[in-house]
Amino acid sequence: QVQLVESGGGLVQAGGSLRLSCAASGRTFSISGINWFRQAPGKEREFVAAINWRTGSTSYALSVKGRFTISRDNAKNTVYLQMNSLKPEDTAVYYCHAEGLEAVTANTDRYLELWGQGTLVTVSS
Repeated sequence: QVQLVESGGGLVQAGGSLRLSCAASGRTFSISGINWFRQAPGKEREFVAAINWRTGSTSYALSVKGRFTISRDNAKNTVYLQMNSLKPEDTAVYYCHAEGLEAVTANTDRYLELWGQGTLVTVSS
């Protein structure tokens, strides 16, 4: 079974940087895109960034645009989120979300999506 494993979270001072990783373990599938979401205590989960696996096209939430960069390593089935100029309001659990196609039979695919367990990012003021 495919699983997503996030890593790279931790405690950092405001203005500092962190690099998060999201790697697929076990059986993989044909990834179409990977997204990053985050959720702070008492808040709704919000979109952070996304990358199209095939084209490399990226999308960012306005709140992180210019500070965060999402990138991919197709061979490793891994996505990175470089976070610079971190602010206390960036404090949250960060989750990666993968979507793609899984081969059920030789001529049948199905859409698949899965979530990682999250990695905590804490930015101190």
